[in-house]
Amino acid sequence: MSTTIQVPTRTTPSAPAPTVQRQPVWKYGVTAAVVASVTTTVLAAVASAAGVSFADSTGASIPLAAFAQLTLVFSLVGVGIAAVMARKVSRPRTTFVRTAVALTALSFVPDLTFGFDADSAATLITLHTVAAAIVVPALAGRLARTR
Repeated sequence: MSTTIQVPTRTTPSAPAPTVQRQPVWKYGVTAAVVASVTTTVLAAVASAAGVSFADSTGASIPLAAFAQLTLVFSLVGVGIAAVMARKVSRPRTTFVRTAVALTALSFVPDLTFGFDADSAATLITLHTVAAAIVVPALAGRLARTR
């Protein structure tokens, strides 16, 4: 023999779920910029050790420190762009991703036009893509879909 007991329950309107406050874009962006800078520098060092010269048609070679510096500077420019878009545009995430893809493609132009050999140009383009693959998702993930 089994007994079933019903416990009366009362449904109360629940309080609205607290909204999650997004951390400022720049905090994640600076971290991503540092990670991208270290990553591209390490990869450039590996490529250099493997024989990629990074020398242009005049014979001037890109110093290893320049990879760290330029990746950091241009990644921080991207952080600034994302921060402005977070405040000013109606669809920050989409607008930022489209802008970042276009700027990444434009970053290939010097690699293709400054007289680098094929290996150097391909490596530089790959390094730009790696940096963008680190920074863009980190920033885009912090941006709202709509404002």
